[in-house]
Amino acid sequence: MEATQKHIIQDGSSMFYHQPSVKQMDISVQTFDSYCTLESSSGTKSHPCPNNNITSSTTSFSSNGSPVSHSNNNNNTSHLSPDNNNSPLSGSSATNNNETELSLMLKDLETAMMEPDLDNSFNGYEFGQQQQQHRAASSAMYRSMEMISRGDLKGTLYECAKAVENCDVAMTDWLISQLQQMVSVSGEPVQRLGAYMLEGLVARLASSGSSIYKALRCKDPTGPELLTYMHILYEACPYFKFGYESANGAIAEAVKNESFVHIIDFQISQGGQWVSLIRALGARPGGPPRVRITGIDDPRSSFARQGGLELVGQRLGKLAEMCGVPFEFHGAALCCTEVEIEKLGVRNGEALAVNFPLVLHHMPDESVTVENHRDRLLRLVKRLSPNVVTLVEQEANTNTAPFLPRFVETMNHYLAVFESIDVKLARDHKERINVEQHCLAREVVNLIACEGVEREERHEPLGKWRSRFHMAGFKPYPLSSYVNATIKGLLESYSEKYTLEERDGALYLGWKNQPLITSCAWR
Repeated sequence: MEATQKHIIQDGSSMFYHQPSVKQMDISVQTFDSYCTLESSSGTKSHPCPNNNITSSTTSFSSNGSPVSHSNNNNNTSHLSPDNNNSPLSGSSATNNNETELSLMLKDLETAMMEPDLDNSFNGYEFGQQQQQHRAASSAMYRSMEMISRGDLKGTLYECAKAVENCDVAMTDWLISQLQQMVSVSGEPVQRLGAYMLEGLVARLASSGSSIYKALRCKDPTGPELLTYMHILYEACPYFKFGYESANGAIAEAVKNESFVHIIDFQISQGGQWVSLIRALGARPGGPPRVRITGIDDPRSSFARQGGLELVGQRLGKLAEMCGVPFEFHGAALCCTEVEIEKLGVRNGEALAVNFPLVLHHMPDESVTVENHRDRLLRLVKRLSPNVVTLVEQEANTNTAPFLPRFVETMNHYLAVFESIDVKLARDHKERINVEQHCLAREVVNLIACEGVEREERHEPLGKWRSRFHMAGFKPYPLSSYVNATIKGLLESYSEKYTLEERDGALYLGWKNQPLITSCAWR
């Protein structure tokens, strides 16, 4: 996309990029100047529905978190999707004028719906069908306007998703214009999530979801200071600590009598997971083992491309030296789909631990490609005969789910995450907005806007992962009671609304009894 084609609105903290299009809905790509840059232009594909007549409409958010609507009014509301469960939202941002307008429209619809049916035998079968469709559309419109009037944001989002799914152009455009007045990146958790789900719906229409996913990839600092938005999220919520500490506990147990330990981490990131394990191994009775870590990171990450893996190795090496642990680090900028045994540097005589921290759900499976890299990688790891394999994943079912069930699953899962963030980060905290946008919004947009190979967020529930590990020849390696006690102590420093459940040798971390993250081990 040429620079002259971009309309840039800058408020001092973020920039919104809009690519004009005559017959498709534009999508604003939100980026934060300090860490993120657009890595590719917005999509220019046509709307996936035939006879696309969607009016030009963009969704962006101003510096105070209020939506800025740029849409052409369209009152053609002949179709709407069926009703959904009610989710009342206090503090709706609809104005009094808007409520009055809705009330008048509701009265008109009530009158229209009370009109008697015309004689189908006189007007013909086709006219009778048209009347039936008109009555159904009027009923759906009535229900939707009731949702909007009482501030039911979840229900309105679902209705908009159904309109998108049904290629209901006019109703989609109208619902988006209404939703723009209900969402806010600095409001209630459901309003903040709603802002990014709305962004995902518009991106789905514009076929620009993949571009946004790439644009919102965090650009980690390349200096010695490794403070990023992900680190802020790490401190604000226990999800990462839960995964790291439970995996470390399983690894420490599996190699407790070994002298040479090789850890293959398929998502090394900034190496924070291994700090506590290196310290624990340094204090091990009888002396520490020799530790070697192979850290794999996505080559598309600017952190990996700009020497970040070397910084991780240096940082962990200094820590290991302080703890008296003989240490070696090897960084590998590899996509998991490109991994082969010879690239992992496995040596004879080493106890091998393989770590999959929130990464396997990015691997395409048999529903995406005939190569089925998800199962291929598990079989490859099994050939290495590891002492232990640790798996941490989000407890969600979005991999093969059709669009609408996936939309609901995304809403329920991420709403719990957004609610939990409020415990540690205030609503008006600028870093909270950055954290949610860069670490969570890109996932939400990808889940809603993308299909096929472009959809990289493909979560599966633990039951499905169990089946895959069993088919690859693995057996469960139950987590010890010591690991459970450690995690329980960790959660005490956060909120009593976090829940921990042990089931069939695995741990489930939840928010208000809704499981969000699972951790288990295999051998």
